[in-house]
Amino acid sequence: MAKEKTIYVCTECGGTSAKWLGKCPSCGAWNTLIEQVAAPAAGAANNRFGTQFASLGGAAELATLSEIEAADVARAPTGMEELDRVLGGGIVDGGVTLIGGDPGIGKSTLLLQAADALQNMGRNALYVTGEESGAQVALRSRRLGLDRSQVQVLAEIQLEKIIATLDATRPTIAVIDSIQTVYSDQLTSAPGSVAQVRECAAHLTRFAKASGTAVVLVGHVTKEGALAGPRVLEHMVDTVLYFEGDTHSSFRLVRAIKNRFGAVNEIGVFAMTERGLKGVTNPSAIFLSQHAEPVPGSVVLVTLEGTRPMLVEIQALVDNGGPSPRRLSVGLDRDRLAMLLAVLHRHAGVACMDQDVFVNAVGGVRISEPAADLAVMLAITSSLRGKPLPKGFIAFGEVGLAGEVRPAPRGQERLREAAKLGFSVAVVPKANAPKKGAKEIEGLTIHAVERIEEALDIVRQMQ
Repeated sequence: MAKEKTIYVCTECGGTSAKWLGKCPSCGAWNTLIEQVAAPAAGAANNRFGTQFASLGGAAELATLSEIEAADVARAPTGMEELDRVLGGGIVDGGVTLIGGDPGIGKSTLLLQAADALQNMGRNALYVTGEESGAQVALRSRRLGLDRSQVQVLAEIQLEKIIATLDATRPTIAVIDSIQTVYSDQLTSAPGSVAQVRECAAHLTRFAKASGTAVVLVGHVTKEGALAGPRVLEHMVDTVLYFEGDTHSSFRLVRAIKNRFGAVNEIGVFAMTERGLKGVTNPSAIFLSQHAEPVPGSVVLVTLEGTRPMLVEIQALVDNGGPSPRRLSVGLDRDRLAMLLAVLHRHAGVACMDQDVFVNAVGGVRISEPAADLAVMLAITSSLRGKPLPKGFIAFGEVGLAGEVRPAPRGQERLREAAKLGFSVAVVPKANAPKKGAKEIEGLTIHAVERIEEALDIVRQMQ
């Protein structure tokens, strides 16, 4: 029997190579080429220029952009307010959503709850499980209190059978848990391989668009936290959601990385309970530590997650370091921390060269926006001097290398959120302060600054 021909496929981009290489020639990733059996080549029915295909189909009809009716997409609420916020208002007919996260973080739990809520609202839901049996899914539903759930369950991993079942039942939403377990008989590679994941996702996406069924794909993640499989998987789907948070904590964050029907970087906050995931209506409360009295090194930041202003406590600890002082940040960019320490030294005269500096965002939230700069610098200065900031103090703003304090987007919404939660003093960029003649924010004293030196002078007067 002739030996089957093998090729090497990159798990990151799907590029192929005839032999194993340490570095992928297509995307440059290291140690990502894996051996697979090559699929048989299709007949060369088409010539080099594709003239045969061109003669088979007529020209497509064109439409002028200004003449196309701009209609908003219809959405079906899932009954879970936090999930609807991340999705942009609910699921869209024919939309394809990819959700990833660490094992055991709650992906299957959340989707089973959402499917049951949709079923209770009269929308047919189908849960396709490839990793568990129907009995295991039923056991989870009993644990979540869904004793009378009418969600239909299909334990199958063959793509052709799944699509045939979907075509016969035409549910409103179909959950595929997970896409890495599904395989097609048209390919010889094993389930979970780059080719299988790409082709199965493409067929399910095509079915969703043609039938109007909303499809939710559950994806595994790699040890680096990225979705396993080819990168093209994220480009195929309409929405990409990531589960964030520590499995040892009771709180989970669901973040939208891509959304064709809503805002990106929108987050939903959930609490893991004995009855499953419950939405947190006031997420700022879980990211604020309850200090009886103000403590040094603690500053409250008003950050923006998607369209939601959220209050997060930034904590800093400055301690005597050795010959090689450490700079460590949790939830914030470490390189940006080193830059802020240099600006603090050069423009404000606060030196931490021989000090260990630790910065943490409370609650496990990750902050990527530069509007956290001012709060981080004030927290570091407060810890270094051992003097706490006054009670009810908040700050936000980006700090440049020249020491200027730049405005943050949607500053008025941030200030209103802080005032609503009882904060009374704010240090913000001058451009974010209410303009003359504008309505003052009740109960909030606002100090507008243009440079980091001004901010530190104002804080010294308060301490």
